[in-house]
Formats: sequence, structure tokens, C-alpha cells
Amino acid sequence: MPFPPAFANRVTRHLGVEIPIVQAPMGWIARSQLASAVSATGACGVIETSSGELDAVKDEIRMMRDLTDRPFGVNIAQAFVRDPAIAEFVIDQGVQFVTTSAGSPTKYTAVLKDAGLTVYHVVPTLAAAMKAVDAGVDGLVVEGGEGGGFKSPTPVSTMVLLPLIRSRVDVPIIAAGGITDGATMAAAFALGAEGVQMGTRMVSAAESPVHANWKQAIVEARETDTLFLNQRHSPALRALRTDRTEALLDSAENVFGEFGNAKALYFGGDMNAAIALSGQVAGRIDAVRPVADIIADTVREFADTVQRLAG
Repeated sequence: MPFPPAFANRVTRHLGVEIPIVQAPMGWIARSQLASAVSATGACGVIETSSGELDAVKDEIRMMRDLTDRPFGVNIAQAFVRDPAIAEFVIDQGVQFVTTSAGSPTKYTAVLKDAGLTVYHVVPTLAAAMKAVDAGVDGLVVEGGEGGGFKSPTPVSTMVLLPLIRSRVDVPIIAAGGITDGATMAAAFALGAEGVQMGTRMVSAAESPVHANWKQAIVEARETDTLFLNQRHSPALRALRTDRTEALLDSAENVFGEFGNAKALYFGGDMNAAIALSGQVAGRIDAVRPVADIIADTVREFADTVQRLAG
């Protein structure tokens, strides 16, 4: 089917893609296996750095070149990247699109933009958005508090945050948090976005490298089955309800230090070995599906939703 006219926008032009859907840069998950499957559809796969395993991440970026000739991006998660040369490495790989997160937008924006890259910064508040725009970013990833992963300790929902930021800035916006299908994508566009980012939906995808136990936990989750941890500290964490996260819920200590053995969870399937990050949208995901089907159905439903509302 032809792409909706709304897809011919600043985000698709910036990213060099046909479909303004970005796969979230989840630690250990957003690597070449998943990212190449997303890019192959005409959307944008992204390679993570938040795992902190930069040697492995560098190999994954190189592998993307063998797996797809489509555009892809890289995320620089500043709080987790200890190599000051990461920006130079990304530039040397010929990557054209970078998202920066978990730190100041002033740290890498200038050097990346001077090298001709497009830079979007992830923001959870209006103040952070204004700071990023002042730093010269090309666009924003506006991340609502219902999304999974590392969060602001004072979460604001996408439906409040997105139109607020849109009313104050002119740069293109990719909406994140609560996005899982064409209807939610259309809602984000109605509120001012020109693209969307999917995280939990991609964790559950067939090409996601995580263990089947985690995917099944997402499929079985209710809309109330995420917990917001670490609100007294930073980063806060939104995660699936498990015995481990239930035990950490009321802790006054910084539970980030008790994250656990990530690989035993991610690849071993022990749901209590670490904190299983997930957005509230897990309650709307009912099957493990191939990336190509997820993207195709999202595009189709987006077009149907827009047409229904116009009618």
C-alpha cells in the first residue's frame, strides 16, 4: 500500500526513511538482529549504547552494514558511555542519525552536527526540551512517563507532555511512550509528532534477541502490570511486575544498584534475575509477531484511522 501523505515529513527526511517509526535503543536488545529487521521495513532501526559494552556495540554497528543497506541510527546514552571518543566512532561509521539521551544535549550535539549528522535528543520535560533546542538539536524524542526503561522521577504522560512541548518548539518531534499500533501513532501525530518510537512492542517482536520468557510476560501482562521504581532517585525505572520488582517498589534506597544480572534475564529467561524494563503498553500487546508485520499493520491502521477521522 502507498504510504500516508503525513509520512512525507521532516522526520522521514532527516532519517532518510520511508516510515517515521523508530525502534527504541534498549540496552542489550537494540542490536543488529532487531535493528536490521526494523530498517528493512523502511522504518529506522537504532543501535544502543546503554549496555555500556562499547566493544560489542561497535561490532554491532559494523554488522548492520552487512545486514542492511537501509538507514539506521545510533543512540549515545551519555550516563552509560564512558568512552569520550564515542562521538568520533559514530561519525567514522558513516551513521547519519543519532539520538542522545541520559545527559546534557550540549555534550555531543555540536561535534555530531559539525560532522553532518542529524541529532535528536530524548526529553522527559518541557524544560529539558527547551534546553535541547537551545543546544541546537535537529529534533526531539519526547518520552512520556508511561514508557518503559529509564525515566524521569517526575513522569508526565505522553498525552500531556507531547502537546505541551509542541506548543513551545518548532523542531520535529518523535513521540515515545504508549505507542504500539497505528491508532496510537495517529494520536501522536494529532498531538504534534512527526514520528513515533516503539520500545516494548519491539522487545516482544520475533526478532528481538530476548528470551521467550520475557516476551511471554509482556504478552500476558495487564495494563496494570508495570511498576514505577526508584522515584526518590534518578533514573527512575518502569518495569514489569515481578517478584523482584515488587520487592523493590517501596525501597527508599537507590535500587538502580540492585538492577541485577541483566544477561540472566535478557538471554537466560530468569524473570527475577534483574529488572525487566517495560512500558504500560505491555497491557495492549497480545502476541509475539515479526517486525515486518508489526510495521505493516501500524502503517495500515494509521492510514485507516486518519481516513476515519477525516470522514
